[in-house]
Amino acid sequence: MAKSKKKVEIVHLVCSETGDYNYTLRKKPGRPKLELKKYCPRIRKHTIHNEKKK
Repeated sequence: MAKSKKKVEIVHLVCSETGDYNYTLRKKPGRPKLELKKYCPRIRKHTIHNEKKK
């Protein structure tokens, strides 16, 4: 089985409350999905942000 030649993939962190794309990250493929507590400027507080591919 051949390996993927992609070294990094670009993912977006989406606010779980508003649905806004607030952050963009580069990560290695094959890793588990991210779920981080980050700042959301629309509601001006820290919320959980989930990974989503564009």
